Amino acid sequence: MNPPPFTFATATTKVKTAQKLWNTQSPKDIAKAYTPDSIWRNRDAFLRGHAEIEAFLERKWEKEKNYRLRKELFAFTDNKIAVQFWYEYQDAHDEMKWKRCYGLEDWTFGSDGKMRKRMMSGNDVEIGEEGRWFKEGVDVDAVAVAIGEEHW
Repeated sequence: MNPPPFTFATATTKVKTAQKLWNTQSPKDIAKAYTPDSIWRNRDAFLRGHAEIEAFLERKWEKEKNYRLRKELFAFTDNKIAVQFWYEYQDAHDEMKWKRCYGLEDWTFGSDGKMRKRMMSGNDVEIGEEGRWFKEGVDVDAVAVAIGEEHW
């Protein structure tokens, strides 16, 4: 589980492990990476504990179809990691339009290596098929993504 304190290597491993886990879209498996009393803020949703996390993720992926996520290490300290992320999905609540979310996460870990706090801020933008980065079969880590002013 790579408990803190983190090094560059262990923080990067945490980020990429989370990316891989979230791309499974398995709420039960994802919840296991968090402490039983984990606190989340995801945009305007405030959650606590595995049951609320699982229910939230089930609702998320009812809406966000063909979800593909990439996370990158932004910064870290002894028991905290900041992550930059972006993901693409088709919005089942908006005529299956393709969208991309850009955001940042603030993670705090317990001594056991499980996340005890996750704060997420993100913004969605509509994209066309031609603007997609993470098309079917693409390795999200192999895509050369340069986030520039046009994405701010």
